Amino acid sequence: MSGSPSQSTSVPGPVTPETMRDALGGFASGVVVITAQGPDGPVGFTCQSFSSLSLDPPLVSFSPARTSSTWPRIRELGRFCVNVLAADHEHLSAQFARSGTDKFAGVSWLPAPSGSPVLEGVGAWVDCTLWNEYDGGDHTIVAARVDALGADPERLPLVFFRGGYHLTQRELS
Repeated sequence: MSGSPSQSTSVPGPVTPETMRDALGGFASGVVVITAQGPDGPVGFTCQSFSSLSLDPPLVSFSPARTSSTWPRIRELGRFCVNVLAADHEHLSAQFARSGTDKFAGVSWLPAPSGSPVLEGVGAWVDCTLWNEYDGGDHTIVAARVDALGADPERLPLVFFRGGYHLTQRELS
Protein backbone atom coordinates (compact mmCIF):
# COMPACT_ATOMS: atom_id res chain seq x y z
CA MET A 1 0.00 0.00 0.00
CA SER A 2 1.46 3.35 -1.02
CA GLY A 3 -0.18 5.45 1.68
CA SER A 4 -2.21 7.42 -0.85
CA PRO A 5 -5.99 7.57 -0.79
CA SER A 6 -7.74 4.81 -2.68
CA GLN A 7 -8.60 5.67 -6.26
CA SER A 8 -12.25 6.29 -6.98
CA THR A 9 -14.06 7.32 -10.13
CA SER A 10 -16.88 9.01 -8.21
CA VAL A 11 -16.74 12.42 -6.57
CA PRO A 12 -17.71 12.31 -2.89
CA GLY A 13 -21.13 13.76 -2.21
CA PRO A 14 -22.44 15.56 0.84
CA VAL A 15 -22.16 13.95 4.25
CA THR A 16 -25.69 12.84 5.12
CA PRO A 17 -26.99 10.57 7.89
CA GLU A 18 -27.24 7.80 5.28
CA THR A 19 -23.66 8.21 4.01
CA MET A 20 -22.40 8.36 7.61
CA ARG A 21 -24.30 5.14 8.46
CA ASP A 22 -23.01 3.41 5.31
CA ALA A 23 -19.37 4.40 5.82
CA LEU A 24 -19.15 4.00 9.59
CA GLY A 25 -21.20 0.80 9.56
CA GLY A 26 -17.92 -0.82 8.55
CA PHE A 27 -16.70 -0.33 12.13
CA ALA A 28 -17.69 -3.35 14.20
CA SER A 29 -18.88 -2.63 17.71
CA GLY A 30 -20.25 -4.43 20.68
CA VAL A 31 -23.74 -3.84 22.04
CA VAL A 32 -24.59 -2.86 25.60
CA VAL A 33 -27.72 -2.37 27.65
CA ILE A 34 -27.62 0.47 30.18
CA THR A 35 -29.74 -0.37 33.26
CA ALA A 36 -30.70 1.31 36.51
CA GLN A 37 -32.99 0.63 39.44
CA GLY A 38 -35.61 3.37 39.61
CA PRO A 39 -38.28 4.07 42.22
CA ASP A 40 -40.86 2.30 40.01
CA GLY A 41 -38.61 -0.64 39.11
CA PRO A 42 -35.77 -1.31 36.72
CA VAL A 43 -35.23 0.72 33.53
CA GLY A 44 -32.88 0.21 30.62
CA PHE A 45 -32.04 0.80 26.97
CA THR A 46 -29.83 -0.64 24.24
CA CYS A 47 -26.77 1.36 23.20
CA GLN A 48 -24.19 0.62 20.52
CA SER A 49 -21.79 3.50 21.17
CA PHE A 50 -19.83 2.37 24.24
CA SER A 51 -16.11 2.49 24.97
CA SER A 52 -13.47 2.58 27.64
CA LEU A 53 -12.46 6.21 28.19
CA SER A 54 -9.80 6.40 30.92
CA LEU A 55 -7.88 4.08 33.22
CA ASP A 56 -7.00 6.79 35.78
CA PRO A 57 -9.59 7.74 36.83
CA PRO A 58 -11.53 4.70 35.63
CA LEU A 59 -14.08 6.06 33.14
CA VAL A 60 -16.27 4.67 30.37
CA SER A 61 -18.31 6.47 27.75
CA PHE A 62 -21.54 5.86 25.86
CA SER A 63 -23.85 8.02 23.78
CA PRO A 64 -27.64 7.76 24.05
CA ALA A 65 -29.77 9.45 21.39
CA ARG A 66 -31.30 12.77 22.42
CA THR A 67 -34.68 11.20 21.57
CA SER A 68 -34.22 8.54 24.28
CA SER A 69 -37.00 8.65 26.85
CA THR A 70 -35.08 6.26 29.15
CA TRP A 71 -31.73 8.09 29.46
CA PRO A 72 -33.27 11.15 31.23
CA ARG A 73 -34.78 8.82 33.85
CA ILE A 74 -31.44 7.06 34.38
CA ARG A 75 -29.57 10.39 34.43
CA GLU A 76 -31.76 11.54 37.33
CA LEU A 77 -30.77 8.43 39.31
CA GLY A 78 -27.06 9.09 38.68
CA ARG A 79 -26.11 5.39 39.05
CA PHE A 80 -26.39 2.70 36.40
CA CYS A 81 -24.86 -0.47 35.04
CA VAL A 82 -23.47 -1.06 31.55
CA ASN A 83 -24.23 -4.66 30.50
CA VAL A 84 -21.97 -5.91 27.68
CA LEU A 85 -24.19 -8.31 25.75
CA ALA A 86 -22.94 -11.78 24.85
CA ALA A 87 -23.22 -13.40 21.40
CA ASP A 88 -26.52 -15.12 22.23
CA HIS A 89 -28.18 -11.90 23.45
CA GLU A 90 -29.52 -10.57 20.16
CA HIS A 91 -33.02 -10.88 21.66
CA LEU A 92 -32.02 -8.67 24.62
CA SER A 93 -30.62 -6.05 22.26
CA ALA A 94 -33.95 -5.93 20.43
CA GLN A 95 -36.06 -6.07 23.61
CA PHE A 96 -34.28 -3.14 25.29
CA ALA A 97 -34.36 -1.09 22.05
CA ARG A 98 -38.18 -1.03 22.01
CA SER A 99 -40.13 1.88 23.46
CA GLY A 100 -43.36 1.63 25.40
CA THR A 101 -42.94 -1.98 26.57
CA ASP A 102 -41.86 -3.73 29.76
CA LYS A 103 -38.24 -4.19 28.74
CA PHE A 104 -37.55 -6.44 31.73
CA ALA A 105 -40.38 -8.91 31.00
CA GLY A 106 -38.88 -12.40 31.22
CA VAL A 107 -35.36 -11.05 31.86
CA SER A 108 -33.36 -12.50 34.76
CA TRP A 109 -30.97 -10.22 36.58
CA LEU A 110 -29.08 -9.67 39.81
CA PRO A 111 -28.28 -6.34 41.46
CA ALA A 112 -24.87 -4.73 40.98
CA PRO A 113 -23.37 -3.02 44.06
CA SER A 114 -25.39 0.10 43.12
CA GLY A 115 -28.58 -1.96 42.90
CA SER A 116 -28.71 -1.53 39.11
CA PRO A 117 -29.57 -4.69 37.16
CA VAL A 118 -26.80 -6.95 35.89
CA LEU A 119 -28.49 -8.99 33.16
CA GLU A 120 -28.00 -12.75 33.41
CA GLY A 121 -25.25 -14.17 31.21
CA VAL A 122 -23.65 -10.91 30.05
CA GLY A 123 -20.02 -10.97 28.94
CA ALA A 124 -19.17 -8.11 31.30
CA TRP A 125 -20.87 -5.54 33.49
CA VAL A 126 -19.69 -2.11 34.60
CA ASP A 127 -21.39 -0.42 37.58
CA CYS A 128 -21.11 3.36 37.19
CA THR A 129 -21.82 6.80 38.54
CA LEU A 130 -22.54 9.66 36.15
CA TRP A 131 -19.40 11.80 35.89
CA ASN A 132 -20.24 14.29 33.12
CA GLU A 133 -22.23 14.85 29.94
CA TYR A 134 -21.29 16.61 26.71
CA ASP A 135 -23.16 17.79 23.63
CA GLY A 136 -22.84 15.22 20.86
CA GLY A 137 -25.20 16.61 18.22
CA ASP A 138 -28.21 14.32 18.04
CA HIS A 139 -26.70 12.26 20.90
CA THR A 140 -25.45 13.00 24.41
CA ILE A 141 -21.90 11.90 25.22
CA VAL A 142 -21.91 10.42 28.71
CA ALA A 143 -18.74 9.95 30.76
CA ALA A 144 -19.21 7.66 33.75
CA ARG A 145 -16.95 6.71 36.67
CA VAL A 146 -16.47 2.97 37.07
CA ASP A 147 -17.30 1.90 40.63
CA ALA A 148 -17.32 -1.90 40.20
CA LEU A 149 -17.15 -4.37 37.33
CA GLY A 150 -16.97 -8.02 36.43
CA ALA A 151 -16.54 -10.21 33.37
CA ASP A 152 -16.98 -13.76 32.16
CA PRO A 153 -14.07 -14.44 29.77
CA GLU A 154 -15.89 -17.49 28.38
CA ARG A 155 -18.72 -15.35 26.97
CA LEU A 156 -18.19 -14.06 23.44
CA PRO A 157 -19.52 -10.58 22.57
CA LEU A 158 -22.56 -9.66 20.52
CA VAL A 159 -21.03 -7.89 17.48
CA PHE A 160 -22.88 -5.33 15.36
CA PHE A 161 -21.45 -4.64 11.89
CA ARG A 162 -22.89 -3.14 8.70
CA GLY A 163 -26.42 -3.01 10.06
CA GLY A 164 -26.62 -6.49 11.55
CA TYR A 165 -25.35 -8.94 14.14
CA HIS A 166 -22.43 -11.20 13.24
CA LEU A 167 -20.70 -14.27 14.62
CA THR A 168 -17.11 -14.06 15.75
CA GLN A 169 -14.52 -16.33 14.15
CA ARG A 170 -14.40 -18.45 17.32
CA GLU A 171 -18.14 -19.13 17.07
CA LEU A 172 -17.73 -20.31 13.50
CA SER A 173 -15.18 -22.97 14.52
